[in-house]
Amino acid sequence: MRFDSSVTPLPQLLRGDCYGCHAQGVNQALYPVNGVDVIPQVYHTDPLLDLAGGNFAYIDGSKGSGAADSKGHNIGDLWAVGTDATLYAPPGGIVQAFHNTGFNVNTNILSCAGTNGCHGNRYSGIAGYEGITGAHHNNVDGAVTQGAADIEPGHGYRFLLGVNGLEDSDWQYTNSATDHNEYSGRATPIQLDCSVGGCHLNGGIRPPNGTMAEYCGTCHGNFHTLATATSSGIGANTTDPFIRHPSDLAIPGAGEYTAYTTYLTITPVARIGAVPAAASGTVTPGGNDAVFCLSCHVAHGSDYPDMLKWDYTAMQVGNGGAAAGTGCFACHSTTD
Repeated sequence: MRFDSSVTPLPQLLRGDCYGCHAQGVNQALYPVNGVDVIPQVYHTDPLLDLAGGNFAYIDGSKGSGAADSKGHNIGDLWAVGTDATLYAPPGGIVQAFHNTGFNVNTNILSCAGTNGCHGNRYSGIAGYEGITGAHHNNVDGAVTQGAADIEPGHGYRFLLGVNGLEDSDWQYTNSATDHNEYSGRATPIQLDCSVGGCHLNGGIRPPNGTMAEYCGTCHGNFHTLATATSSGIGANTTDPFIRHPSDLAIPGAGEYTAYTTYLTITPVARIGAVPAAASGTVTPGGNDAVFCLSCHVAHGSDYPDMLKWDYTAMQVGNGGAAAGTGCFACHSTTD
C-alpha cells in the first residue's frame, strides 16, 4: 500500500510520510496531483521561486549557490539534508519553562513534527508524525485565532499549535503587496520567564500570545526576547537596550521607519492586535505593525547564511542607494 512499495507500515496507516508528499525534490514549488489540487513543496528545485516557508534544498545544495548547514533548519530524518555538522543545540538557548521533559535539545533529532519538531502537537512523548495526527483533516483555512483551550494541531496557523495568522491560499506561490500571509505580532516582546500569559497548556508547548516570534523563541529564547532581572539575555529588565535585533516589537512611528508604508513580501511585518481577515498592502509604523522573526528569516531554508531572506553582505550602510528599499533598508530607509 505504500507509495514506495516498502513492506514496512507507516504510522497512522499512511501511504507516504511527510517528505513523500512535501519534499519530493521536483522542480515545482507546487506539485500537481490530480489536475485540481497541488501539494506545497518544502524541498524542491523550482528555478523561479520558493514558497513563504523557504526551501530545505538550499542546505544540501540541490538548489542555490552551494551546500551549507547554516542555510536552514537541518531536519535529521530528511535524507537529502541530514543533521547539522556544526550546531548541536539551537542557537539562543532553549527556554526550559516553555518545554516539558519530552523535548531534547539535541539538534541531530530535529524533525518536522512532534516533540522535537515545529508542526503539530509537541507534547512530551508524542514524536514525529503522531504529533500532527488529524491536522489535515481538521485544518482551519484563512484567518486563524486558536483558543487557549484548543489543542488541535490543525487549528493553528500552518499546523503550528497556538500560532495565529492569516494563511495565504497558495502559500505565497503568487504574492504581492495585497496577496500574502498575515502574521500576528506584539508591541513588546515576552519575558523569558513566561511571566506574560504563561507558557504551558496541559503540559504542551505553545506561545502564550499566539505570535510566530514567541513560537520561535521557545527554542531560540535568548536571541530576541527581553530577559528578566535574573537571567542572562538581552537586558536586565524591560527598559534596558537590546543587544540583538528585537522581534515582536512595534515599528517606531518616527524617523527613518516612517518610510515603510507599502507591504513587502520579502520583508513582512506582524500585525499588532486581531488577525486580519484579508491581506493588507499597508504598513503603519507607530504601534500598529511589528518587526518579527520572519521579517528577516525564513522557517525552512534560504540561499543565505542564517536563513536570511536576502544577502546580508549587500546591506552596507551608506552604499548610495544600491540596495535601497530592500532587506534591512525596508525599515531603516535612510541608513543606505
